[in-house]
Amino acid sequence: MIRTVLVLLLITVALGCKQKVWANQDDGRLDALFSQLQITSSERQAKTIERLIWKIWLESGDDAVDRLMADGVKSMGNGNYEHALGAFNSIVIGAPSFAEGWNKRATLYWLMGDFNKSVEDIKRTLVLEPRHFGALSGLSMIHEAQERPLDALKAFEKALKIYPAIPNATQRIRALSLQLGEPI
Repeated sequence: MIRTVLVLLLITVALGCKQKVWANQDDGRLDALFSQLQITSSERQAKTIERLIWKIWLESGDDAVDRLMADGVKSMGNGNYEHALGAFNSIVIGAPSFAEGWNKRATLYWLMGDFNKSVEDIKRTLVLEPRHFGALSGLSMIHEAQERPLDALKAFEKALKIYPAIPNATQRIRALSLQLGEPI
């Protein structure tokens, strides 16, 4: 298992060095990582693959966009939501095909309690990157907060098809099933 992760890391580095690619949801390295994520039974290996996927998703291929992303993420983490919103708005306007710009703004809207705007940005994220398990998990959390457990369960099950070893999956499925009156 560890050997497989090391091979994936080497492939990821090699592909990144051989060609200048738009490193985001269109990055060629993602297909191999998602394939490996599907078959791994190791929680530790899945977490390593997840981190590699997030790293690629966060790289736009444009230094200015990457600086805005870093600034927005830092501001969001510090609770400076207005500044973060400005950064993420600039990203989605300047790089509308960069899925992670939409996803980060969706996360911010969720933190701000604006579920409708968050869902709209999640939809845009999923059009650009249908394998975005983070966006699907976020959509599930929104539906749960809106007391829509069936929709929450459906969104989470889609995330699980992409990332079967997603952390806390059993607990989430159980909690949502109980809300639906279907104990596991």
